[in-house]
Amino acid sequence: MQKTLRFIVKSSMAFIILSIFWVLIYKWINVPATPLMVIRKWQSDNEYVIKHQWVQLSKISTHLQLAVICSEDQRFVEHNGFDKKAIEKAMAEHKSGKRLRGASTISQQTAKNVFLWPHRSWVRKGFETYFTFLIETFWSKERILEVYLNSIEMGNGIYGAQAASQFWFNTSAIALNRDQATAIAAILPNPIKFLANPASGYIQKRKRWITIQMRNYGTLVLKDE
Repeated sequence: MQKTLRFIVKSSMAFIILSIFWVLIYKWINVPATPLMVIRKWQSDNEYVIKHQWVQLSKISTHLQLAVICSEDQRFVEHNGFDKKAIEKAMAEHKSGKRLRGASTISQQTAKNVFLWPHRSWVRKGFETYFTFLIETFWSKERILEVYLNSIEMGNGIYGAQAASQFWFNTSAIALNRDQATAIAAILPNPIKFLANPASGYIQKRKRWITIQMRNYGTLVLKDE
């Protein structure tokens, strides 16, 4: 029993040390690939091509930065990684009989995409909470947003703002206008199913909603480090 307990304690300590080191590395080193990229490649045939090109936050259109914040996590600059109001609202709606909807913040999505696997489970959610705490502790909000915009899936085989801009609109991430930015932000709930260009009626509707949210939100104050 004591040997088992010592093994658990040592394993836990080793995991904590390694995970902190991992997070600190990505504070300065750009993420070369994510678990989702590897899984998609493994599950697909040899013709599956990953398009992914890292760019600094300053090289990503502020229209896109603001669009994803307004569509995914409007309290991003205020919370510590967890939006308590969104969680409480989601739980209240679930108790009233509605389908349980997600309340993940950009920080949580970043932690999941960079460090974990995509399939939902309570185990993964626990690790997601842990890594969210770590990146909120060791990274700035600017770094979290930069990693998020460079790592998330934005189409079939398309990862990050630069690849998405080139694929959907034949332009660079810095050159995206507001209409193009809202189109990319609109497909994020399901980038495999939805198309940013040409946009369906549903995506056009989401674009209009995001545009209104951007106007109400105001000027984005985040700046590259």
